[in-house]
Amino acid sequence: MKTDLSKILSVSGRHGLYRYVAQARGGVIAEALADGRRTAFDAHSKISSLGDIAIFTDDGELKLAEVFTALRKHLGDAEAPSAKAADEQLRTVFAAAIPNYDDTRFYVSHMRKVCEWYNELAKYASLDFESESEEN
Repeated sequence: MKTDLSKILSVSGRHGLYRYVAQARGGVIAEALADGRRTAFDAHSKISSLGDIAIFTDDGELKLAEVFTALRKHLGDAEAPSAKAADEQLRTVFAAAIPNYDDTRFYVSHMRKVCEWYNELAKYASLDFESESEEN
């Protein structure tokens, strides 16, 4: 089954990723990918769809689905480095997978978050993504 990144959510202040379930009266109902628990997030929660996130490259921006695809191509079946990995290890992986990433605007803290999301998607969802043309 293909993953629709527009329905995968990251919530500020909460660990892990969530799958959008439904619109609630005052916010959103989402289900944790890891354990399937449903949670209602109110309108004050800072929620980001992974489909809306991109990283900076020398040529502009690269959507997160393309970043994950490049990482999967580089890593094969191996996991991405841990979020606790050394800074240099993270830079090396991203330099190999996405050689034109903008190191002045795509920080190691961002790399840690992308690796964390990559590993969670690999474990609980799929790294095969729906394209925008498939969604319509």
